[in-house]
Amino acid sequence: MELKINNQYKQFDRESISAQALLDLEFPDRQNGIALAVNNTVIPKTNWETTLLNETDDILIITATQGG
Repeated sequence: MELKINNQYKQFDRESISAQALLDLEFPDRQNGIALAVNNTVIPKTNWETTLLNETDDILIITATQGG
């Protein structure tokens, strides 16, 4: 499966993947400070487990950073 994530295409060896599984792969040590949008729709964290991603989805992942 090929997904467009933050305007870059990435290949995954799966036929389907949930939003949570994608985030576990992309950010294995971090689950806080992350926002996810699929096709310009923000997905609440409570729905990450049940949101299945498709090859045509445009995924935006935003992470909070510290600094001043």
